[in-house]
Amino acid sequence: MSATWEMICGLEVHVQLATRSKLFCSCATDGFGASPNSRICPVCTGQPGVLPVLNDGATKLAVKAALALGCEIREESIFARKNYFYPDLPKAYQISQYEKPLAENGSLAVAVKDAPSKTVGLQRIHIEEDAGKLLHAIGSEDLDYSLVDFNRAGIPLVEIVSKPDIRSPHEAYAYLQALKEILQFAGVSHCDMEKGEMRVDANISMRRAGEPFGTRVEIKNLNSFKAVRDALDYEGRRQIAALEKGERIIQETRLWDADVQATAPMRTKEEAHDYRYFPDPDLPPLHAPRSLVEAMRRELPELPEARRRRFIEDYGLSVSIANVLTGSRELADYVDAVAEITNPATATPTAGNLIATVLLGFLSERSLDLSRVIGRVTPESLGKLTLLIADGRISKTMSKEILAEMLNSGRDPEEILKERGGGQVLDEAQLAQWVRAAIDQSPKAVADVKSGKERAIGAIVGAAMKLSQGKANPTILNKLIKEELAP
Repeated sequence: MSATWEMICGLEVHVQLATRSKLFCSCATDGFGASPNSRICPVCTGQPGVLPVLNDGATKLAVKAALALGCEIREESIFARKNYFYPDLPKAYQISQYEKPLAENGSLAVAVKDAPSKTVGLQRIHIEEDAGKLLHAIGSEDLDYSLVDFNRAGIPLVEIVSKPDIRSPHEAYAYLQALKEILQFAGVSHCDMEKGEMRVDANISMRRAGEPFGTRVEIKNLNSFKAVRDALDYEGRRQIAALEKGERIIQETRLWDADVQATAPMRTKEEAHDYRYFPDPDLPPLHAPRSLVEAMRRELPELPEARRRRFIEDYGLSVSIANVLTGSRELADYVDAVAEITNPATATPTAGNLIATVLLGFLSERSLDLSRVIGRVTPESLGKLTLLIADGRISKTMSKEILAEMLNSGRDPEEILKERGGGQVLDEAQLAQWVRAAIDQSPKAVADVKSGKERAIGAIVGAAMKLSQGKANPTILNKLIKEELAP
């Protein structure tokens, strides 16, 4: 962005916990796409005389998130009322946590391409309820008012607040990717940004290297990682331009307009005292005994970084393939299930490459997600396909064709191979006939090989493969051709 200016950024990430009911009532949390105001009750709409009852499952998921991120869990945390008036906040206050949050002092390792890995500190994690949603009829000739849907009101959230350790839009993007991975692996949240299950507020200021922090600006409600990266890039440049003109940065909240790729003022920034926090009189302190916390720590699943290391060390996968295969817990679990079929481990690298390069490629081309195809291409059937490759019965080209058929029909790879007339020809006597015929057809390639151009052998292999209608084993062909042309 600029060699003389440094970005100071911290992110506040609101994550919906994967519960079936809301934080303080029994209303369902499946309101996305449902009829407006169909998932509401007197509690989540703030009717007089109602009392909140804390969702135990949400609390445990919040603790699990904090443990997965290396935070210290408070033995006693306090729910507070955060007071502000907004049409989609029916009580005119939000139940959150302030002075005594659930957890503090965690960290997250962040890797940015072509840069050393770094650690971003986590300041706090606290539990809070979500507000509703306003629908604005902007530009409509028929409507001159806004509509409110309370289906999200009371949805359980954790807010994960980083320290101002992020120094670039790319670091922010990588931080969010790593955070999402951990939360999904831990089973804390689905993190589906299209459904509003993960939203980001970004705090950013610019300073000359070594100077004190500048005045920060908050960018609200960013709903994609790309939006975060683009908004930080624009806002950083905007602040630099203003500061270099001698202008003062105003502490304010801004919104990101993706259509024009710019931030715009929303309101002056509130301070904590503006919200008039005080302990919620209807909710007792939340206690997290050490024994319970340690029991939950032991129950944590294998997290992404540990899974990546195991894939590299135990399965012999490359770093890049291991990174792809741990992109989601579902995918990583699928790989482990396939590995049980493909043992010994010599076949598992083949399975990993097949999944990462071929299967995921097919899913991308066809706009399918893994959960929809696991029933067709089960770990057992993919394991069988991998063993066919490892045993030399089929080529990698043929494996791709068979996998495509498995995706279409769900059939067993052995059955598909039998229907195609069997696998690769391994008989050296038959292969030698094709080799001699290919040599006779390729005088130029033969001359090139004999003159030291070893790459020319590929043309002879190709000719032999064509003669065999793709059934010859290319490795054995290569060996036989070298033997035939040896001086």
